[in-house]
Amino acid sequence: MAEVIFNGAAGRLEGRYHQTTNDQAPIALILHPHPQFGGTMNNKVVYALYRTFSELGYNTLRFNFRGVGRSEGSYDHGEGELNDAASALDWLQSVNPHASRCCVAGFSFGAWIAMQLLMRRPELDSFIAVSPSADRYDFSFLAPCPVPGMIIQGSKDDIVPHTYVGKLAEKLQQQRGIKIDYRLIAEADHFYNGKLPELCQHVEGYLRMLAKPKSIAVNQI
Repeated sequence: MAEVIFNGAAGRLEGRYHQTTNDQAPIALILHPHPQFGGTMNNKVVYALYRTFSELGYNTLRFNFRGVGRSEGSYDHGEGELNDAASALDWLQSVNPHASRCCVAGFSFGAWIAMQLLMRRPELDSFIAVSPSADRYDFSFLAPCPVPGMIIQGSKDDIVPHTYVGKLAEKLQQQRGIKIDYRLIAEADHFYNGKLPELCQHVEGYLRMLAKPKSIAVNQI
């Protein structure tokens, strides 16, 4: 794991980066929770996602949004943070020009930013949204959602009630040609206390599914 510094619209951004030896390895960008409520790239859910992606062979970047840690700038109500995520993806792609796939993952506020990034960047081909803040942010921009992905939520989340996330998942699942895998983890709170291994198992299973070659139908003669 290497410390990296790269340029964003509001100044330098601080990150941590895992590089494999495979120059065609898939890449993943991990986004942290709300900066004004203690969210950083070292949040335990973010770190768990980072480790899961890295252990499955992804070149993986997590970073601090503007104004967090050693990242320059100040909180910008989501708009600036979306620009930060775009800058992070630019950097990640610049050091991995031959990446085979491109995934974004986020936790809570970070999931909201991640799903907005999907609409800006057609090279993203999948997403993982952990406890997206569907109770306080508008997700209507996902019309339609451009790529398949996974949404994970805890049944005992008292910060983002699972009913809101379930409705978001159900709405996205109704779109043609897009598969949204919704997982509700029983007894998990917002921070997945005691449930991180189960969270990682769900993520790992989904990523292994993505890695499987697509079957090609062959006409029988």
